[in-house]
Amino acid sequence: MSQEEHPLTGPSTRSVHAGEDRLKFARSLVNPVAQTATYIFETVEEFAAFKAGEVPSYEYGRYGNPTLAVAEAKIAALEGAAAGLLCASGMSAVTTSLLALLRGGEHLILLGDCYRQTTKFCRLLARFGIAFSQVKAWDWDDLERETRSETRLLFTEAPTNPHLRVVDLKRLSGFTRDHGLVLLVDSTFATPVNLRPLEHGADLVIHSATKYLGGHNDLVAGGVFGAAEGLAPIREFQRVCGNLADPQTAYLLVRGLKTLALRVERQNQTGLALARYLEAHPKVRQVYYPGLASHPDHEVAARQMTGFGGVVSFEIDGDPQRTRAFVNGLRIPYLAPSLGGVESLVTHPATFSYYDLTPQERLAAGIPDQLVRYAAGIEEAEELIADLDQALACL
Repeated sequence: MSQEEHPLTGPSTRSVHAGEDRLKFARSLVNPVAQTATYIFETVEEFAAFKAGEVPSYEYGRYGNPTLAVAEAKIAALEGAAAGLLCASGMSAVTTSLLALLRGGEHLILLGDCYRQTTKFCRLLARFGIAFSQVKAWDWDDLERETRSETRLLFTEAPTNPHLRVVDLKRLSGFTRDHGLVLLVDSTFATPVNLRPLEHGADLVIHSATKYLGGHNDLVAGGVFGAAEGLAPIREFQRVCGNLADPQTAYLLVRGLKTLALRVERQNQTGLALARYLEAHPKVRQVYYPGLASHPDHEVAARQMTGFGGVVSFEIDGDPQRTRAFVNGLRIPYLAPSLGGVESLVTHPATFSYYDLTPQERLAAGIPDQLVRYAAGIEEAEELIADLDQALACL
């Protein structure tokens, strides 16, 4: 039976089967790794027919690979996208997309708090004559003021890092359509299990596949997904620059994707449980989690998302030393950057990502020294909460 006769509608069914041929090489159950740098043709005429689009094939590793193609197709199916392409990292997916879509003299808007390296790269675009503005709050009047005749693209995360703000994508996509802008959404924190931005009007979706999609903290990759015509300039730019993932990474990514829906379901439940516990604790000043009614974007998140994710950001009450003591006192999560894997990870943004700024500069960027970001893995929620409890009890 074909997928058309049995459409893959459930997130776990799509995670396991989408993007794959039913019968694979040598009738193997698992897609094999195509570990080759180049591909052969029997005749010049065969190669000419391939270049004319008359016969399917591959030509050279920088232009495509069967293992990468499976990973791209699987994530595209999960996102409801027509096509996708894999890059060497999440950041390379961001930089490749922006460099491919923007030209000198044009203008980019970054909406909300974002991954710091994304913000730093947007500032670097001035070297190429591309202007950049950042709208820090969901202020639609400010967004309107920042939009110029030369504005070409609007970039946002959903949810954002680290405060987990969630913009109304339907309203935002209406704004970008009215102004003729490309809407590019980094949905790494949500995953296609919790949010599919294309369904809400986004033009392109970016993922750091290093995080939830891979899910095991053993690969680095990224990707961008959307309509074939929207991806065309990015694909051409990637082919020239050679920024792509390798077959072994793609194989690991496909393996990780098989359990994506199961892992995210567990992390959704754990994230909400941790957030509720932390919000009720007297030594926690504030919790940022869109699943809480106290979050400023809770109503939008509840309407737009099917789950709120496994990342919880919060501020410890008191001075920065208490926050560091709390982080150092945790026994289960590893103190490490990244998120979305099976192991819980905790970071102190002021030390990890914003170490080169003064406390005053960090505050201006919305990063107090008391801020902690906790990325839940798949451990039992009650054991993670007990660990949080013992660390807070020592303060």
